Amino acid sequence: MDRRTLLAVTGWLATTAAATLVGLAAVDLVGADITGTAGGVRTEQDVARALAVPEPGPSGADASPAATPTGAASGTPASTGARRGFVTAGGSVLAECGPDGVRVVTWSPAPGYRTKDAEPGPDDHVEVRFVGAVQEYELRLRCRDAVPVRDSND
Repeated sequence: MDRRTLLAVTGWLATTAAATLVGLAAVDLVGADITGTAGGVRTEQDVARALAVPEPGPSGADASPAATPTGAASGTPASTGARRGFVTAGGSVLAECGPDGVRVVTWSPAPGYRTKDAEPGPDDHVEVRFVGAVQEYELRLRCRDAVPVRDSND
């Protein structure tokens, strides 16, 4: 191998290594904004606790239909009963009890799952089914002492 070829190969390798390092640094710098979750990964217990605490809704002129979460039961009046979150590997559900029974406030399938069926209520029993490539999860809920609970038939 002559000296000119050796210099060309060495220069190419150095340029490739520098470009790779710059690319990795850029991904590390903005990677959390692109692929990560804000605040890190949450456990099922963290999600259940977060779902159990109602978030303040939009008020005044800022209220718009776009503010309604995906999978929300719309067209039903707000209930005064307790809210409770339920989490499975297939997805999560937020439900509340009211004078007309249990109502699903919102639901969200986990990554890799989709909502197959949802009966948001209000009714004596409500259910949401999440289906993935291999497994299916069904949450059947009812009210007990004005608090949403899993149906004992599950």
